Amino acid sequence: MPRPAGPPRRKLKPAEQARIAELFARFEAQESDPRTELDYAGPYTLVVAVALSAQATDVSVNKATAKLFAVADTPQKMLALGEDGLKPFISSIGLFNTKARNVVRMAEILVEQYGGEVPLEREKLQALPGVGRKTASVVLNELRIEPAIAVDTHVFRVGHRLGLSTGKTPDKVEQDLMAIVPEPYLTRAHHWLILHGRYTCLARRPKCEACPVADLCPSRRLFVR
Repeated sequence: MPRPAGPPRRKLKPAEQARIAELFARFEAQESDPRTELDYAGPYTLVVAVALSAQATDVSVNKATAKLFAVADTPQKMLALGEDGLKPFISSIGLFNTKARNVVRMAEILVEQYGGEVPLEREKLQALPGVGRKTASVVLNELRIEPAIAVDTHVFRVGHRLGLSTGKTPDKVEQDLMAIVPEPYLTRAHHWLILHGRYTCLARRPKCEACPVADLCPSRRLFVR
């Protein structure tokens, strides 16, 4: 799979290169094919689910889309449902009014311009309502079309704690990670870092005693007494 244009690979000292390779080798040993925890059945339901997940948990989105996708799993059906029909399905999700407007407008564009298919090219995907760079990255990476690392709060935190980035913004952390994650792991690194942050490297009390990479973590001494 060709790597997208982006920051050049960073030249690391051999010891640091070996440490990072070992980090991801251990993540791979735990879960060789990590995937999003959002439920979806194809590109369209994936992009809708990811768009709905902004400032919401995957659990809450899955609960809503289980009923929504049973009646509207294509742009044509979503367009027929309309904003007023969509809102009751997603009212438990934050910013649901804005998201309903974006999802229906997205469906309209997909039907009118793309024959009801989701364009799986970054520029066209990001141009859709409610789909920014982060959402596009998640979709393209999940479908194994383009390696990408979408930086949410989990990835931001874990990237810093593991000494993979000192970036002050999500964009800078993304650039750092794309420049140092070993090529064989690029399409899966996003999910590994999210899952690690969600279940092990928690914000307040990381579970260092259960961490598979604790001995490789420069932040461990801050939490283990």
